[in-house]
Amino acid sequence: MTARIVLLVTSPRLPAGLLTSAAWDAVRAAPVFAGAESELTRVVRMAGAEVSVLTEGATQALLDAVSAHGGAVWLAGPAGDESLARELGLRLAREPGLAELELMYGSWDPPGARLLDAVEVMDRLASPGGDPWKRAQTHRSLAGFLLEECYEAYDAISADDTDALREELGDVLLQVLLHARLAENLPEGESWTVDDVAGGLVDKMVRRNPHVFSGERAGSIEEIEANWERIKRAEKTRDSVLDGIALSQPALALAAKILDRAGRVGLAVPPPLAESQVDAEARLGASLLSTVAAARQAGIDPEAALRRATLAYAEAVRAAERTTSTTNPPA
Repeated sequence: MTARIVLLVTSPRLPAGLLTSAAWDAVRAAPVFAGAESELTRVVRMAGAEVSVLTEGATQALLDAVSAHGGAVWLAGPAGDESLARELGLRLAREPGLAELELMYGSWDPPGARLLDAVEVMDRLASPGGDPWKRAQTHRSLAGFLLEECYEAYDAISADDTDALREELGDVLLQVLLHARLAENLPEGESWTVDDVAGGLVDKMVRRNPHVFSGERAGSIEEIEANWERIKRAEKTRDSVLDGIALSQPALALAAKILDRAGRVGLAVPPPLAESQVDAEARLGASLLSTVAAARQAGIDPEAALRRATLAYAEAVRAAERTTSTTNPPA
């Protein structure tokens, strides 16, 4: 059998003993070495293998083990121990008869593994000895930042800038993680964690998508949406079709949402007439609401329409500024 040195790389985000069968075979068949004590070295020892921790001379120790036993295993640290791999690679390239070098993945990160890193970083920032600013925040003090980050993500979507969207969604996630971490400090009986947030989301998505998780017939998109709404109504006891609407959203979007909810259940409640209002503000409000209702009837998103017109106006203002600066240069 060819002598070999196995560089065993594992995910630091998974339980240390969660290794492939090939990895367990490797650590049981040859002397095992590592650069530091860790949960992985403890677990491997518990499985009956002997692990030697080396702070220096790792390359020669591995070659000596190969000479004596026909193989050796190196438990790579969280960063992968690239410097050792490079040193070993160069040595074996010069002396190829000593051993073969094999990179083996004993475990690897599942999708979403970096979320665990994000939770860990946030925990450190919001714990004693962390960032004083984050520790001083409350859900209320952070509310404006959450809205701002969501708007910036919306801007990236509107601009079809997917690189910017990736970054902005990270900022939204930061807000979610910080709110969840602060909630851990609430009084007993009121506190919750990021796992409670994720667990509630998972349960909700499974419940509301029976065509995926329970084997129900999928049907059309319209049927899926109707089924979602039916399940949602069964989950939440509400007195009105308008319950659950975010009242703090911009007034134009709020008007469109309320009109949409009323239309879903067939409530034909006409908006107030502008001329019947008692003051200028109320007349303007009624007129705007009628415009939103007309947009809904025409299948037009009033928020998007106003945004489009406003951005076009902003460009006209910039053009006027450029013209003015050209015709009236500074003295």
